[in-house]
Amino acid sequence: MKTFAPTLQAHLDEGTTTLAWCWRIGRADSVTFGFTDHDRTLSFDGTDFEPESGLTASEVRSGSDLSVDAQDAEGVLTSGRITETDILDGRWDNAEVEVWRVNWVDTSQRVLMRRGAIGQIRRGRLAFVAEVRSLAHVLGQTVGRTFQATCDAALGDARCGVDLENPAFKGTGAVIDLLRDRAFTASGLGGFASGWFTFGTLDWTSGANAGRRTEVLGHDVTDGIAVLALLEAPVRSIAESDTFTIRAGCDKRMETCGAKFANTANFRGFPHIPGQDAVLRYATKDGGHEGGVL
Repeated sequence: MKTFAPTLQAHLDEGTTTLAWCWRIGRADSVTFGFTDHDRTLSFDGTDFEPESGLTASEVRSGSDLSVDAQDAEGVLTSGRITETDILDGRWDNAEVEVWRVNWVDTSQRVLMRRGAIGQIRRGRLAFVAEVRSLAHVLGQTVGRTFQATCDAALGDARCGVDLENPAFKGTGAVIDLLRDRAFTASGLGGFASGWFTFGTLDWTSGANAGRRTEVLGHDVTDGIAVLALLEAPVRSIAESDTFTIRAGCDKRMETCGAKFANTANFRGFPHIPGQDAVLRYATKDGGHEGGVL
């Protein structure tokens, strides 16, 4: 049950109200946007809420159980604050959303109706529709470790312990020539063996993609020239001479952890766990049932 401030409650009791909806959206890159269904800009808590041009929301769908409540928010791609490129680039993914009910005559009279996050985004030619999920969606996320043969730590995190700022695991380079939309030759990486950066990360430091991070799918070296293939093509085109910083990758196997990173003590997998084929095994006369490692 919502509790209203005395001033807002008094306004509601008058019968004739001057209320508007306001949405505050905070993206992961710390950029905050405000939208309202009122016909003029409203401001509070350091945020300006734009009228009309950015966002139009549907009715709120709520349930009494733990299912994820949802609301659709529709916006036009011609808005200067919401662009198709940013949507494709993932900048709006899982953005935090606050929905406010505000007295537009006196914005100090307001109440926070719900919190949530941006879920699925459906795009059309001229507009997009974003799903606003309630906080109940967090309850559906997997929490805890996964028991598997390969390591479940992220390379370089606190559980892994590998220092990716070590020059042995980090390099800088520049694009020489584009091969495909997500593959190119690069300078500056001739001192690294083929495959060293496979499954690693690449941070663009100049060009249209500056500040963005992508995953490396493949790394080959021919005559001192590196050939890199990215997991996904960037939304913004790669250009010759774009610079980047690249860090080594790991295939999560214990052999790689020891040979490449000398980090077996921090391996976070279970290399001797039986695989699915263990279910199909049967007793034989030629041994294999002495309790040794499978």
